[in-house]
Amino acid sequence: MRKMIDLVKSGLKNMGITQLNPMQLKAIETFETKSDMVLLAPTGSGKTLAFMLPLLGTLDSTSDKVQALILAPSRELALQIEQVFRQLGTGFKVNCCYGGHAIKTEINNLKHPPAVLIGTPGRIADHLRRESFSPSGIRTLVLDEFDKALELGFQVEMKEIIWQLKRVQQSILTSATHMDEIPAFTGIKNPVELSFINKDEQSKGLSLKAIRSEGRDKLDAFFRLVCHLGNAPMLVFVNHREAADRISNHLDEKGLAHDVFHGGMKQEERERSLIKFRNGSHHLLITTDLASRGLDIPEIKYVIHYHMPSREEPFVHRNGRTARMNAEGTAYLVLAEDETQPEYITDDVEFETLGDFNELPQEPDWVTIYIGSGKKDKINKVDIVGLFLKKGKLQKDDLGLIDVLDYCAFVAVRRDKVNKVLQLLSNERIKNKKLRMGVSK
Repeated sequence: MRKMIDLVKSGLKNMGITQLNPMQLKAIETFETKSDMVLLAPTGSGKTLAFMLPLLGTLDSTSDKVQALILAPSRELALQIEQVFRQLGTGFKVNCCYGGHAIKTEINNLKHPPAVLIGTPGRIADHLRRESFSPSGIRTLVLDEFDKALELGFQVEMKEIIWQLKRVQQSILTSATHMDEIPAFTGIKNPVELSFINKDEQSKGLSLKAIRSEGRDKLDAFFRLVCHLGNAPMLVFVNHREAADRISNHLDEKGLAHDVFHGGMKQEERERSLIKFRNGSHHLLITTDLASRGLDIPEIKYVIHYHMPSREEPFVHRNGRTARMNAEGTAYLVLAEDETQPEYITDDVEFETLGDFNELPQEPDWVTIYIGSGKKDKINKVDIVGLFLKKGKLQKDDLGLIDVLDYCAFVAVRRDKVNKVLQLLSNERIKNKKLRMGVSK
């Protein structure tokens, strides 16, 4: 117990967190009872820390095996969990495995097993078949966003993985929705359920509005809505990847800065889109329901439903991206001329009439610079900050979020400083390595 308290305090200090929320405190308390746990809480409520902090107390620094396995339904969520663990600064090794990442790199990493292994079900199952690591030391299993994993069809892979975990002592299942029944293959027995889902509370700060297009094609009405809303952060949800690409092409023709995020994109493209959205280089992200849950993205002022989902549950998750944590936000429905409002929307919806709002929103304050070196080149955030402040002659306020990936890095810089800093750094090196850099496309 003392060990866990010390690790938690140290980790929170490293992350700059002074106080845990009630859900996180209750999860830690429940974990200490050694019971299996089902944690139900909405997106953005801090579930990752809720299971990560108590897990720290189970780790043994003398073990040379994987001790905890965390399964996540998407690559982005897996990477996000890994980032949280690294920020805690525990000293324990962590690895992340997911489709789209070089399998050879992962196999090499697993030759020296991490204490905590995070991954998507498909890739972890693949590694177990290859015997890349031994599951014999795994004592803690976390099934994060489990309902989403089932929805994406990972049941077979999860069943295959869990069947091989013979020595699990404690399991944690998290979900953003209530579940009628927990599948037997999870091995979870008599769990303590902690529910922090309150539908009324979730929608308290949310305003619902709608616009109606002239005719069946919504593109023109949508474009006018975006121009009307300005450069505030907004997520645009569609039901199909092809629709996201079609809208993107239309906005390109109009000269409106934006990005796209969906499962049909390459992993590096998806990472880049999220990074630029998080750091403020783009305020508009067109996405499928892939971005409705689990991802660490900033508070969104507007959610726009270009397409309405067929069920209420995805609608609630989409809207959960705004009006979070006592904040206020607005969800817009974009309806075709003859399109009816879904029956699951029982709240009053205010219809707005748009004028000819065709003036493009103001450009974002930030621009993302791409650097062609990353973690594998031993480059870290401290190196980049030092270079951009000293040699690039930036002030601290001119430097935004920095993301360092395996083979590249992304740096947000004030728009009016970009050209000058690129000029100053054109021949610079970090750790004796000449840097390739430019504005990220």
